[in-house]
Amino acid sequence: MIRKRFLVGVATAAMVLMPMCAKAQSDSTATVLSLPKAIEIALSESPTVKVANNEITKQEYGRKGTLASLFPQIDFGADYSRTIKKQVMYMSGSMPGMSGSTEGEGESSSRANTGIAVGRNNTWSLGFSASLPVIAPQLWKQLSITADQVELAVEQSRESKIKLIGNVRRAYYTVMLAKDSYNVYKETYQNTLDNYTDIKQKFDQGLVSEYDLIRADVAVKNVEPSLFDAQNAVVLAKWQLKALMGIDLNAEIDCSESLDNYADRLEEVYMQIDTTALTSNSTMRQLAMQATMLRKTKEAAQAAYYPTLGVAFSYKWNAMSEDFKFKDYRWDPYAMIGVSLTIPIFSGGKRYNSLRQTKVDMANLELTRFDTERNLLVALKSYTDQMKTSIRSHNAAEQGMMQARKGYDIAKKRYDTGAGTLLEINDSRLSLTQAQLQSHQAVYNFLNAKASLDETLGKDETTINE
Repeated sequence: MIRKRFLVGVATAAMVLMPMCAKAQSDSTATVLSLPKAIEIALSESPTVKVANNEITKQEYGRKGTLASLFPQIDFGADYSRTIKKQVMYMSGSMPGMSGSTEGEGESSSRANTGIAVGRNNTWSLGFSASLPVIAPQLWKQLSITADQVELAVEQSRESKIKLIGNVRRAYYTVMLAKDSYNVYKETYQNTLDNYTDIKQKFDQGLVSEYDLIRADVAVKNVEPSLFDAQNAVVLAKWQLKALMGIDLNAEIDCSESLDNYADRLEEVYMQIDTTALTSNSTMRQLAMQATMLRKTKEAAQAAYYPTLGVAFSYKWNAMSEDFKFKDYRWDPYAMIGVSLTIPIFSGGKRYNSLRQTKVDMANLELTRFDTERNLLVALKSYTDQMKTSIRSHNAAEQGMMQARKGYDIAKKRYDTGAGTLLEINDSRLSLTQAQLQSHQAVYNFLNAKASLDETLGKDETTINE
C-alpha cells in the first residue's frame, strides 16, 4: 500500500516537472525583452498609436481644406436648356415706312397685337467661373481654429502614447510578478517533494510513522494546484503584454528582469518623485487647448456680424439653335466681373444664439477643468500613498521572510533529531511561502503605482528610476 502511494507520488511529480522542463526549453528559445525594448516595440507596432497618428494626418488635411477657401475657386460648367414655349415680345407704335398710310397703320397695329416669339429652341452655355473672398472675418477665425485642432490631435496622440507606455509597464510588471510567484511555488513544491522523499526513506527504515508519510504526501498534493495556477498566470500575463505590444500572440517572449531587480531601489525612487505640478498632464493640456479653441469660436461667432466682400469673374460661350447640328453652331463669348458686398442685418437670432451657446460651452469647460484638476490631485495623493505603503509592506515582508526561512531550517533540524513534528515543518514552509509572495506583491504594487503616477503626471519614461 505504501509502495503504491509512493509510486503515485513519483508519477505526480513527473507530471508536474514535465511542463516545467518544457517551459524551460521554450524560454530558452524565447525573445528576451527588457522594459525599454518592450515599450519601443509597442510604440512602433501598437494599433492604438497608429490610429492616433492617422488622426493627426486627418486634421492636417482638414486644415489645408479650410485654408484652400482663401484661394480663388475656379470651376468649369456647361448648361443646356430646351425651350418648351418661347417668350413673346410685343411692340407698340408705327412700323417704319408706314407713317403716311391709313391702311399701313392698321396692318402695323395688327402685327403689334400678335407679338413676336423670341429665342430659339436649344440654348447652350459653357465656360469658366472664378470667385475669391477679399474680406471674410469669420473664415479667418475658422482657419485659426483648424490650426488649434491639429495641435489638439498631436496632444491626443501624445496621450495615447503615454497611456500605452503605462499599460505596457504594468503588463510587464505583471509578467514579472507571475514569474516570481511561479518560482516561489516551484521552490515550495520542490521542498515538499524533497521532504516527502526523505520521510519515505525514514518510513522504510521504520523511523517515522505512516501518519507522517501521509501528511507529507498531502502537503505535496496541496501545492500542486497553486503551482498550476501560477504557471497559467505566467502564460496569460505574457499574452496580455504581447497584445499591448501589437506583436504575434503566438510569439515566445520572456522578461529579462524580475521584481528582485527593483526591490533595493524603492525608497530611492520614492524620494525622487515630484507631484507639485500638472503642467505635463495630457488631460489638463487638452482642456487648455479646448478653452483656446472656444475663445476663438466665440470670436468667429462675433465675426458673423461683420460685412464680407468677394470678387467674381466668369467667361462663357453661348449658342442658340433650332436643331442639333453642332458643327453649324455659332458660339458667342460672354465675360463679366463683379464685386459682391454682404452686410448682415437680420437672421432670426441665429448669430446671437450661436454666440450665447459658445459662452455656455466656455463656462462648462471651466467647471470641467476645475473638477478634473481636483480629481487628478486626489489620484496623485492615492498613488504616492500606495507607494509609501508598498515600501513599508516590502520591508516587513523581507524581515518576515528572513525569520520564516530561519524557522523553516530550525523546524527541519528539529524533525530530523526527533524533537519536532511534521506539522512544524509544514507551518514554517507555509509562512515562508506567504512571506515571499507578500514581498513580491509589495514590489509589484509599488511599480504599478509608480507607472500610474507617471502616466498621470504626463511622463513617458521607460524605466522606474527616470
